[in-house]
Amino acid sequence: MPAQILILTAGYGEGHNAAARALAAACDTNYGPGTARVVDLFALSRPRFNQISRRAYIATINGAPRLWSSLYAWVDRSNLVPRCFWLLGRERRLLARILAEEKPAVICSTYPVYAFLIARLQNEGQSLPPHFNVVTDSISINSLWWRAGAAGWFVPNPDSAAVMRAAGIDPEDLHITGFPVPAFFSDYASRLSPPDLASSGSAPRILYIINSGTNCAAETARLLLAETDWEITIAVGRDAALQNELTRLSAGRALPAYILGWTDQIPHLLMTHHVVISKAGGATTQEAIAARCPMIVNQIVPGQEEGNYELLRRTGAGALATTPTAVIQTLRKAFSDRGAVWLQWRNALAPIVRNDAAKEIARHLIAARTPNEKATTPTFAPLP
Repeated sequence: MPAQILILTAGYGEGHNAAARALAAACDTNYGPGTARVVDLFALSRPRFNQISRRAYIATINGAPRLWSSLYAWVDRSNLVPRCFWLLGRERRLLARILAEEKPAVICSTYPVYAFLIARLQNEGQSLPPHFNVVTDSISINSLWWRAGAAGWFVPNPDSAAVMRAAGIDPEDLHITGFPVPAFFSDYASRLSPPDLASSGSAPRILYIINSGTNCAAETARLLLAETDWEITIAVGRDAALQNELTRLSAGRALPAYILGWTDQIPHLLMTHHVVISKAGGATTQEAIAARCPMIVNQIVPGQEEGNYELLRRTGAGALATTPTAVIQTLRKAFSDRGAVWLQWRNALAPIVRNDAAKEIARHLIAARTPNEKATTPTFAPLP
């Protein structure tokens, strides 16, 4: 039986995929297996080009951040960009075929380009189900998220909604739901937490998530392992050489050190550590918030990740430390005086935790199947 909800994602940044997976799981859990189907049209229609373009994207954001910043700003304001989406004819035809064959009742995308493909199909006369966008960025939101129109937008926080209202989006079309995270965070919210530093005398637990292209990753890891008063967990991803090196360095520490490769246990790790060090990626930042795990941001990709750190800065729930030495100094300050600064950070996270976002978005999408003018006839801006 075809899925009722078609969720469109893309691999250009893990936040899009993470949001899509969490939303699909919530749909299936609450409304029955197979309610939602996740599709990456770019991976399906041009697999080789998709791999090449993703590698180029990662190389650019990590190796040429100034170039990426300029490109991001140009895309945000350019009227030429939508004209270029006619080049995505293969993706658009695949989408049309999926819609014709499976007839989903609702479309939801976690990547902004899909709205332009949907708009073109609409303008070509195809009858489409309502389409919604899950905005995976905070505050520094590219205008691609709204320029093609939609039946509604699910945004992660009030500050992001304010940005879109200022851009002219009808407030009634903005749903402040939070970012869709795995149900693990809500299921274990009352059962998992790091040890109480003030009363238990436990050592601080530090989680370091090394992302692809993270600056000074090895040096930061070495400095962390040289500290004698903290428990350290380092997730190195698929870098086997770095994992082997750090495993050797961690041998003989008085306090535990865990050197992990790729792991699917990040939610559990976030909920049981006092602080996480990582770049300000959309998924990592939002999952750290969900876990009430204060974040030390050691790298920001210009453009889309600037708003993620800005959210933490406005909230007072973490710090920016872009060198290995600054990371260590920030941790020492956070855990001095029995963790007084850390406790301020953790308490500051509580008001912005929205762990039921995936469930709430799923409920909205299921409700959108009810025939009414608002839900079934989204207005799309004509493409140039």
